[in-house]
Amino acid sequence: MFRYYAWLAARSLRRSPALTALMVLAIGLGIGASITTLTVLRVLSGDPLPEKSARIFLPLIEPRSMDDYRAGDPPSEHMTYPDAMNLLRAGRAKYQAVSTGGAVVVQPPDSTVEPFMADVRFTSADFFPMFETPFAQGSGWSADDDEARARVIVISQSLNDKLFGGADDSVGRTLRLRGNDFRVVGVLDHWRPTPHFYDLIVGNYSETDEIFVPIDTGLDLEFGRRGTMNCWDDATDPVRSPNCAWMQLWIELDSPAQRAEYEAFLANYSDEQRALGRFERPTNVRLYALPEWLEFKRVVPSDVRLQVWLAFGFLAVCLINTVGLMLAKFLRRAGEIGVRRAIGASRRQVFSQFLVEAGAVGIVGALLGVGFALLGLWAVRQQPGDYASLAHLDPTMLGTTVLLALLSSLVAGLLPAWHACDVPPALQLKSD
Repeated sequence: MFRYYAWLAARSLRRSPALTALMVLAIGLGIGASITTLTVLRVLSGDPLPEKSARIFLPLIEPRSMDDYRAGDPPSEHMTYPDAMNLLRAGRAKYQAVSTGGAVVVQPPDSTVEPFMADVRFTSADFFPMFETPFAQGSGWSADDDEARARVIVISQSLNDKLFGGADDSVGRTLRLRGNDFRVVGVLDHWRPTPHFYDLIVGNYSETDEIFVPIDTGLDLEFGRRGTMNCWDDATDPVRSPNCAWMQLWIELDSPAQRAEYEAFLANYSDEQRALGRFERPTNVRLYALPEWLEFKRVVPSDVRLQVWLAFGFLAVCLINTVGLMLAKFLRRAGEIGVRRAIGASRRQVFSQFLVEAGAVGIVGALLGVGFALLGLWAVRQQPGDYASLAHLDPTMLGTTVLLALLSSLVAGLLPAWHACDVPPALQLKSD
């Protein structure tokens, strides 16, 4: 019976090509706009560490002076070098890693290639196992390398391609950074957590850093750093000063009990530093889980959420127009419906026939909607935003497009189909 209904639907749609085109266009435009904005929102609000984000935390303490103090203000979003290193060496978490961004001059091994600037991440050994960074070659460095200020680095796959032609034996090679030789101990596989959670100052959706260096090694060699630095008193050496906050500490904890213990540890540390005369403000500590931190920082732009609501509002308008077009089309066939009812077709059969026709419109509308969505995402990728290159239609969103189009067309066809099956056959036969 379904094949018969499908044949009737195809025949009916061919009889009114202009009306059919309008219905398909309305659904396609609404679906295309909705899927475009929904895909962008999905990309921007993704979980950068889906397997463990609830176990990754950002500790915050308040080291600033009483200048501009207001009760209820959140603590500093960055730590001073002494505080970050004190907490790092305390070893109270499963993993802990300091992190800050910078840039350094790379001198390629091929003398015919000009030196260039590359993004660098100053961090510590636990960065790699904590964030489960994938390695194409080698691994990260060890805690002993941190302590020894070893000249070791991890590089990205893109930098490996650029400098060593994508060689699969890059571990052990020497790379010269600002006149200093470093030994490559690892090459990352493709890794671009979205959002760029571990340094939102660099950019919410920035690409992965190209070079990773032990933090004390980078500071000793005075590699360039970038990002926010907040100083509140004189500091002859701002980078290592207890009066300048500029770096972050990330930790991994395995249970709510460990979280409570670490929060207590932060409060005790803050009280201890105040007793030593360092901290002036009242104890104010936070321990943000990764999802909480992204929410606190409002990483997803508010206008993106608004665009999604507007797009679905546009889809609703398109569906209302489609309902009107289908109603007009179906009721124009009242004579045909009367004949079918008179020769024995039940209301249910008539209703099913017209619902299949609405579904056919939805399938064609889905194909058109996919085209509009691809066009819309291409337009997004032409924008200058750091997330633009991430806007692609993945298989999940493709399936969502088809399902949403089919569901929308069926919903739009319910009222017209109901009116069609409610046509009195006797009156139609008499009028004919």
